[in-house]
Amino acid sequence: MPALFEARGVTKRFGGLTALHGVDFAVDRGISSIIGPNGAGKTTLFNLITGHLSPDAGSVTFKNREITGIAPHDLCRLGMGRSFQRTNIFPRLTVFQNIQAAFLCHRGRGWNLLAPVDRFYREDTQALLDSVGLLDKAGEVAGFLSHGNQKQLELGITLALEPEILLLDEPTAGMSAQETRESIHLIERIARERGLTLLFTEHDMEVVFAIAHRITVLHQGEVIADGTPEEVRAHAEVRRVYLGERR
Repeated sequence: MPALFEARGVTKRFGGLTALHGVDFAVDRGISSIIGPNGAGKTTLFNLITGHLSPDAGSVTFKNREITGIAPHDLCRLGMGRSFQRTNIFPRLTVFQNIQAAFLCHRGRGWNLLAPVDRFYREDTQALLDSVGLLDKAGEVAGFLSHGNQKQLELGITLALEPEILLLDEPTAGMSAQETRESIHLIERIARERGLTLLFTEHDMEVVFAIAHRITVLHQGEVIADGTPEEVRAHAEVRRVYLGERR
């Protein structure tokens, strides 16, 4: 089968800085990860993939369709969901209202601001909150949740958009060790249950090697390795970059 998502020759410059240079990689169905040291270009690549930046060269395809330069909201309609390093929720709404608002927007009812919305998608919202472990917090104001719970809520908002591929930019950033374990188990379970393709960036190597089926390694804006966890773990250049080993 062709790759679900593919980047070819992607290059991005910011003035005199080349953040990405000729990046090639593909995402098959399953769980994939992009790793690399700080400044490797991971978030820049995510922003290019999801339409928040346009490449200076190269192309991006999703389901064999050219998506280079397509706006983020249009990519969302095509089946691409994305979370950010900084939590992106509606802090003054309740947990329930956050998820309900995502359903309303995605299913085309967000344009009618005069229609009563309380009755719409209540069962869907409750089911999704249950799936991400927040049903017991449905009535709480989102801004008062713990950091881990806010990341769960952000995941729920993204899932309400019914994506086919889910891109998570450092989903465990700022979490305690316990929150990290719980979050990764949750993400893996949801991806498996919903048949989602998952692509995520992460600094915690234990997290990456625990759930990723395929790993792409960026260093100084270029791909230095791409393969199974076993292949990447044994790769000499990866070991040099991460562990300081000599060639």
